[in-house]
Amino acid sequence: MLEREGNRKPWRGILLFGPPGTGKSYIAKAVATEADNSTFFSVSSSDLMSKWLGESEKLVKNLFALAREHKPSIIFIDEIDSLCSSRSDTESESARRVKTEFMVQMQGVGLNNDGILVLGATNIPWILDAAIRRRFEKRIYIPLPEANARKDMFRLDVGRNNNNLTDNDYKVDSLALCPSPMFSKMKSENPPRIRTQIMFKILAERTEGYSGYDINILVKDALMQPVRRVQSATHFK
Repeated sequence: MLEREGNRKPWRGILLFGPPGTGKSYIAKAVATEADNSTFFSVSSSDLMSKWLGESEKLVKNLFALAREHKPSIIFIDEIDSLCSSRSDTESESARRVKTEFMVQMQGVGLNNDGILVLGATNIPWILDAAIRRRFEKRIYIPLPEANARKDMFRLDVGRNNNNLTDNDYKVDSLALCPSPMFSKMKSENPPRIRTQIMFKILAERTEGYSGYDINILVKDALMQPVRRVQSATHFK
């Protein structure tokens, strides 16, 4: 246990990383909503880069100065890899100065960053500069959703759209683990509506490896099927 007061300090840098489409930006939006007593800054590399010499470094410095003025504050940088990738001999001098200024502002001598949180998000953390990566003290992996999470995502994405699904249809149960021959038997022994419900129960298991965005696109495509049938129809009731 830490006895001396002041040893317990909140993280000053948090890096969210993981596959694309897993909701890292949505987590940042949730942080902005819940931290209602903090000033939230959402920036991207295009906001901080300028064609004028020295202007990009000045923008980075002004961003942190504004955050210190309005602290407690949160600086969220989406796709931070585009701004702080590994330094190399082939990059421009301007890009190198921007990274240096960013590192100095995050953890430089004589700068008081108490009350400031830098929140970064990236899909490819391994290309971040080692010095930048070190400044993100807490690194949180956002994985692909597991079966129950995918089930809830299907429920949310379908929402109030007209359908004949019930709460029972969203359950992930032992049917999802049944071998293929048993599915064939179910198909032959059950009426069409029951077969549809059975197949929907295993949908969450069948979409292993899908991200939340993939599931959203899948549901959107399914919702457009009636529209496609209407467009190709020649007779209407």
